[in-house]
Amino acid sequence: MTDPRLIWCHGSLAEPWGHKSTALAKTARGLGLAMEAMDFRDLDDPDLRVGRLAHALAGEKRPVLLAGSSMGGYVAAAACARAEVAGLFLLAPAFFLPGYAVDDFTNLPAAATVIHGWRDEVVPVDNALRFARRHRTSLHLFDDDHALAASLDSIDALFARFLESCRRQA
Repeated sequence: MTDPRLIWCHGSLAEPWGHKSTALAKTARGLGLAMEAMDFRDLDDPDLRVGRLAHALAGEKRPVLLAGSSMGGYVAAAACARAEVAGLFLLAPAFFLPGYAVDDFTNLPAAATVIHGWRDEVVPVDNALRFARRHRTSLHLFDDDHALAASLDSIDALFARFLESCRRQA
């Protein structure tokens, strides 16, 4: 079995290796997987970020797992229309917001998990519910805000289960 290519997509104002990505990378390493992080800090436009990610995935032979937060979650999901993706792990994804070109996501993998905070002040929780309902994804809601910082231990556990499940299916 070939290990998947695991890529993190950071949010609008975040860095590639922030608190969440560092924690999730440690979880992945514990399972023998390396996680790389795309650097989108030079691009403010979410759809230009989608293009960069799709270009990075062009010709990839290994299964691809994408994880992302906020705008990075949108980028990961939108890139599925332009690249084969085996799994999505999305934290407070910026779905259905003004200025984001994609609101009809296509070619999504069966392995898709969405995590959102009930008190998210940036992306309404209803947007995550709408996406999960439309695409029948796994959805986990926490009593947390957009950063999901208070839920990181639970998110790590969900991420480990997600990675193990994707490896079994590969």
